[in-house]
Amino acid sequence: MSDFTSDFWHYYVAGLTLVSIIACLVLLWISGTTKAATLEDNTTGHVWDGDLAEMNNPLPRWWVYLFIITVVFALAYGVLYPTFGKYQGMLGWSSSGQHQAEVAKVEQNIAPIYAKFAGMTPEQMAGDAQAMAIGERLFMNYCAQCHGSDARGARSFPNLTDGDWLYGGDHEAIKTSIAEGRNGVMPPMAAAVGTAEDVRNVAHYVLSMSGSPHDSVRAAQGKSNYGSCAACHGMDGKGNQAMGAPNLTDNIWLHGWGEEAIVRAINNGINNQMPGQAALLNEAQINVLASYVWGMSNTPAR
Repeated sequence: MSDFTSDFWHYYVAGLTLVSIIACLVLLWISGTTKAATLEDNTTGHVWDGDLAEMNNPLPRWWVYLFIITVVFALAYGVLYPTFGKYQGMLGWSSSGQHQAEVAKVEQNIAPIYAKFAGMTPEQMAGDAQAMAIGERLFMNYCAQCHGSDARGARSFPNLTDGDWLYGGDHEAIKTSIAEGRNGVMPPMAAAVGTAEDVRNVAHYVLSMSGSPHDSVRAAQGKSNYGSCAACHGMDGKGNQAMGAPNLTDNIWLHGWGEEAIVRAINNGINNQMPGQAALLNEAQINVLASYVWGMSNTPAR
């Protein structure tokens, strides 16, 4: 890695770029001063198709001037903008700097729109048509790719309309989820549960918690081995929002329902990640978006 952090590549790129520009001028000078051996009629003696002769005419002046202008432009550009290695240019321009300036300009333009919602409660924003219209656009741009345009999610992508929340469904919890993201991890638990039969027995006990169809004999046998799961999901199976452990009693299955799905989760574990959006959305936008999401599972407020 030291090869890529040393100044060698800076000088290499800068030198190669400068030599390439100078080589263009040298090539132009050579082509303009070199005399080719020609016949008396100014032809080179090369003939094609019987009567198509090659003439030794100089380059058009407009072409030469355009070539020189191009080289001068390249040198001027290299002085003003980053061109020669790590040299930043006299203007100090960078793509990241331009992006930040454009983002700041946009945020300045939209600040008056969001200022209206700064003092509103989530209930008030959920009932405000303008806030919900803005929230819907934000949701479609940043959330719908995973949770769906109707926010009902899919396997491994939570439904945001049903009131079942892994990390809490109040406004502040939703804001935290949007801004910082979440990383729900369930480690493989097969070794802690026991044998393959023990794992299936626990799966049936988990199914019994939500009143789902199950084998009562297996469920009774699996209850004693469920203790390995209780550290996160609780002995009553109602989960723990502080760590994102799902409620196993509500018959809502984020990663698939049934014996095989539960066995797969116990054997392989689960790693589900929601990326944070704080780098893309400012605080005011997150506030409105959180109110929109909150309102979808609190329809009376809307």
